[in-house]
Amino acid sequence: MASRRPRSSRPSPKSPDVQGAPGRVLAHYGQASLVESETGDIIRCVTRKRLPRTVCGDRVLWTSSNPREGVITRVLERHSTLVRPDHNGRPRPVAANMDQIVVVIASKPSFEYGMLDRYLAAAELIDTTPLIVVNKCDLLDDESRQRLEQRLSLYREIGYTLLFTSTRTTDGMKDLYAALKTHTSILVGQSGVGKSSLVQALLPDLDIRVGNLSQVTGLGRHTTTVATLYHLADGGDLIDSPGVRDFTLCQVEAEKLAHGFREFAPWIGQCRFHNCRHVSEPGCAIADAARRGDIHPQRLENYRALVESMKAPG
Repeated sequence: MASRRPRSSRPSPKSPDVQGAPGRVLAHYGQASLVESETGDIIRCVTRKRLPRTVCGDRVLWTSSNPREGVITRVLERHSTLVRPDHNGRPRPVAANMDQIVVVIASKPSFEYGMLDRYLAAAELIDTTPLIVVNKCDLLDDESRQRLEQRLSLYREIGYTLLFTSTRTTDGMKDLYAALKTHTSILVGQSGVGKSSLVQALLPDLDIRVGNLSQVTGLGRHTTTVATLYHLADGGDLIDSPGVRDFTLCQVEAEKLAHGFREFAPWIGQCRFHNCRHVSEPGCAIADAARRGDIHPQRLENYRALVESMKAPG
């Protein structure tokens, strides 16, 4: 599998205009960002004061300060932003301008519906396509795989694409690679689901690419601990994000959160009360749909748990 590599670490000889030349943030760490120019060169940039903090995937304008360094003069409007709360509960962008979120789960560690639904809701709320990848399928015998597929069947029924993959047997890898073409995708998931192995399989020259980025940063191989964007050989971009123990949503009002559960859509606005939270209110159309079997009770339960978790303290 061929790879696309920048031709050099020097900026293009073209002189940027007063505002700057277009670029894309491949990774952000500390006070600096790695910016890829339109010609594929990688420049270590700092961000001009009073500009927002850049994240992986940002489109920016930058100017050169020397052959290897530059200054980001403008952060362009983001079409989508994956956000999670920091340790203080404040929204913290993880990556920007992706159009597909690939949620990686595995049989070991066993996935839990709650985290999967939180990722899916996050994808729906920022208008990106979710894709569920069940990795390490080689660890499953026929009976175990059948049970897992049965557990996940509710997601197929509401229209989500599921892929079963194994980097050891290469099962499903062609389908995954095809699903990433023409998209800017971010891989997310719990630590231990084999996300790093998937990235290595999709990018066979990953060590070389990380080494090239490390030369520009001057910080060794620390770039592997932050979200980093790579180009796939046959088209498409892949953002590799560090694994997490858990994923939580930032504060979202119940009215908006309901739109993160796509199968709720036909009944949103049909409740007796216009401000129905779909938790315990009488005349709730979504609760009625769940009782009829039109909405899976597990999904409604997870939605309600999310609503309760976002209640203001006190």
